[in-house]
This record gives sequence, structure tokens and C-alpha cells, in this order.
Amino acid sequence: MYSTDILVLGSGIAGLTFAIKSAIHFPEKKITLITKADESESNTKYAQGGIAVVHNEINDSFEKHITDTLKAGDGLCNTEVVEMVVKEGPQRLNEIISWGVEFDKDKEGKFYLGKEGGHSENRILHFKDITGLQIEEKLLSIMRKLPNITVLNHHFALDLITEHHLKINTNKPTCFGAYVLNKRNNKVETFLSKITLVATGGMGQIYRTTTNPLIATGDGIAMAYRAKAEIKNMEFIQFHPTAFYDLKDNPAFLITEAIRGAGAYLRDKNGERFMLKYDQRGELASRDIVAIAIDSELKKTGADCVFLDCTHLDKKLIEKQFPTIYNQCKAKGIDLLKDYIPVVPAAHYLCGGIVSDKHAHTTISHLFVCGECAYTGLHGANRLASNSLLEALVYAHHAFLHTQKIIENIHFNFSVPEWDAEGKIEPEEKVLIKYHLNELKNIMNDYVGIVRSNERLKKASDKIYAMHLEVEKIYKTTIISQPLCELRNMIAVCTIVIKHSMQRKENKGGFYNINLVSQ
Repeated sequence: MYSTDILVLGSGIAGLTFAIKSAIHFPEKKITLITKADESESNTKYAQGGIAVVHNEINDSFEKHITDTLKAGDGLCNTEVVEMVVKEGPQRLNEIISWGVEFDKDKEGKFYLGKEGGHSENRILHFKDITGLQIEEKLLSIMRKLPNITVLNHHFALDLITEHHLKINTNKPTCFGAYVLNKRNNKVETFLSKITLVATGGMGQIYRTTTNPLIATGDGIAMAYRAKAEIKNMEFIQFHPTAFYDLKDNPAFLITEAIRGAGAYLRDKNGERFMLKYDQRGELASRDIVAIAIDSELKKTGADCVFLDCTHLDKKLIEKQFPTIYNQCKAKGIDLLKDYIPVVPAAHYLCGGIVSDKHAHTTISHLFVCGECAYTGLHGANRLASNSLLEALVYAHHAFLHTQKIIENIHFNFSVPEWDAEGKIEPEEKVLIKYHLNELKNIMNDYVGIVRSNERLKKASDKIYAMHLEVEKIYKTTIISQPLCELRNMIAVCTIVIKHSMQRKENKGGFYNINLVSQ
């Protein structure tokens, strides 16, 4: 058994900033950060667009950013949370800038502020089209210099340890750490911790087409669900309207919304612009509207994809602001200065998740949550573009502040039982895991995608429940492996998505059920 003061699950912007702040403030305390792949692999790494922050108050204001966020959230945002995140944004931004994080500037040395769908003003700070990668690398470089942070790569968290495992009575559900699979020796290790932060990112891999990395399998949400934490708004999944159309790609290559902010057009298979039929903002409508519009066009025309037209944009702008996209398209045989880019919507961001209060505290004592796996109330039914990195920074800070207040009063005077692996055997046919995984992705794409219906949801529910029974049988009788546990977690989060979708009685933001249109 391992003992630590603070256990962080995940190495994206949320987990790293929380770990860094905690390590600096508590130099005598031990912080352990666990990540199931390499420490640099996270959803943050793939964030192209940037951070939405009110920076130029001559044209912009907190009120405008708040209004844009509330409008995108389609009436389901927590207004107090929106105000808190937006107003604290500049301070958190300046903090990471002081740590060495860079953002693009113009010739006069002022930050170049981009504009994306749903925003009324230019307020997106970015670093070319690799903002998340640059932030991730800088935070990792800071973390590696802090001696009281231990990073365990290739460690996969299996379950949160609660009073249920300890068979003790507590006043409310309480977290005491986690059981973790050490992938290097395939042994399950016990981590006892006073504070546990879940920052495990999203779950886009439940879909056949997603911009999320392979690690985004909903592990943190599934663990919290099994631990009886409150989970909310899982029906609201944001599909990014423009991912490069290539069936071989997993994850799909994201074509950032900022390129539409710079003036790119969406065209159908006949070369005609179509977005103005759906929204007066055209290509700069919020993501849910653009994704539904594209889905509608594909269904009407029978086409496999639509096209993004950048051919009229300035070459210097493309080369300066979007070099990664330019080069990636070039590698796929598309010169975006001359050719249209084939694009389709792809699962991109989860707006629901583990319920968090303003301190990033869950409904389980000593368990905090930050980032995409959290439901804070900021995004409501649909995330406003580039608000996610901002949310992660603000809530990681609040988690850190609340940890300061409670950690000294947490004392453990009991032992934690080791993981029970007795009687487990090697799986006879590992191909079954791959088969179920592909089946699950197809079910979610076909029945629980951008546009849903009561009939499709019922079919999905029946199919996934049957799969759940079969996979649970495999889980209970065979030796633990990451692919098996990821599949089990994905089935759990899919079940929640479908359940919440069936309970939703009104179309909002990223949720659209054709049976509710006429009601």
C-alpha cells in the first residue's frame, strides 16, 4: 500500500495546475500524480483553439462574455458559476503567463485575440493552432522541477476507495484514495490519500468518430458513478462541426473553429454555402447549431461529408495562425489555399459529468473534480468555444484553495484492504473485448449521435445492457487489463448518456431528439 497526501488522477491542464499549486504551497506534503499513458498525453494537448478571456476591455467586457456563455448554454448554465469563471479568468490567465505560457502577439506586442462561434467579440488567446500542446509542455516542465510531486506514468486508476471498501460508517460518502493498475507489472496497487482529484478528461472514444485521444474513455466518470457520486447532464455532448473526414483516423484531426472565425465558409457537395439557411450568424453560429446543420445537409444529400473553404483567406494568415492544420492537410493531399477541406462533425466535448460545487468538491467527501469530467454548471447545454481551458484553470485554483482549508484536519487511523484478485484467470479470447468495443462505438454513433429519437435510444439501451451483462461476466472471472476496464467504463458512461437522454423532455443545446421537436 502507498500513502500520499494528495492523489491526482490525470495530467491535463486541470490536474497539472492543481498539483503544481499544491506542491508549492505544501512543500512538506507528498503529491502523487497518476496517468494511464505518458504524462504528456491528455485532452489539453489536443486543444487547438485557445482560452476565452476578457482581455481588451475597450471592446469587450465581462458582461458580454457572460451573455455569450449563457446564450450558448441555452438556459441551463448556472449564472453564478458563469460570472465567477468569467470574472476570475484574467487573474488565472496572468498567472500561467507568469509561469511562462505564451500566446500570440501582433506587431505592436499586444495579444492577438481570435474569435470563434458564439462569441460576440474577439477574446480567444491562442498560440498558433497548438495552444493546448504549448500549455501542456510548459506545465509539465514546471511540475518536473518540484521534488514533492511523484509522477507515475502508465498507471491506470481502477476504482475509488470509499467507506464501502473499508466497511466502516461515515457521516457521508468519503473517498480515501484509489486502486490503481500498474501497467508495467500488471499488479493492482492501493493508494491511500487524504485528498483525491479526478481530472481524467472526457469520453469521446465512445463514438466511432471523435477528436479525443485514445485515452478519453470516461474512466473518471465511471469510477465516480460506481462510488455513488452525483452525475448530471451527460446527454449534452458537443460535436465539433469540422473534423477532417478520413475514416482511417482515430482520433479524427480537428480543424479548429478559429479558422471559421478567420472567415472560412462551409459548403455542400455542390459548392454552395448553406449555414445562413440555419442561422443568421452563418459559420459563426454556436457549435450545436453548426453540427446539426451539417448533419441535416448530409442526411438530405446523402453525401459523406461537407467542405470547409479557406481558398479566399490570406496566405500569410494561414501560414502564421494555422501552420499545423495547413501542414496536416497538405500531408493528406489537400492544399487548403486551393482545395476545399472535407469535414464531418465529431464527438468533441462532454458538457455534463461529475457534479462539482464552486470549490470543485464532489458529493463525496475529500473527492474533487476538475476539467471535462466535471459538471460545474458553466457550460449548461452547450459549451461556448474555448471556455473549457478557462474553466479548468479556475476550478483547479478553487480545488487548491479548498484543499488548504481541510487537509490538515484529515486523519486516517485504519488500514485499507488490498485489491482482491483471487480466482481470476487469463481471458480465453481477448478478441471479444475488441469486438464489443467496435460494437459499442457503432451503437453510439448510429443511435445516440447528434440527432436522436426515442426509438433509437431504446434500441441503444437494450443493446448496451446486453453487452454490459456479458462484459461484467468477463470482468468478474478474468485477470484485470486496461482494455477490459476501459470497455467496462465506456459501457457505464454510455448507459448514463442514454438514461439522461431518455429523461430529457426538451431539446436544448447539444441535445436534439426528433420526437421532441413538435412538443
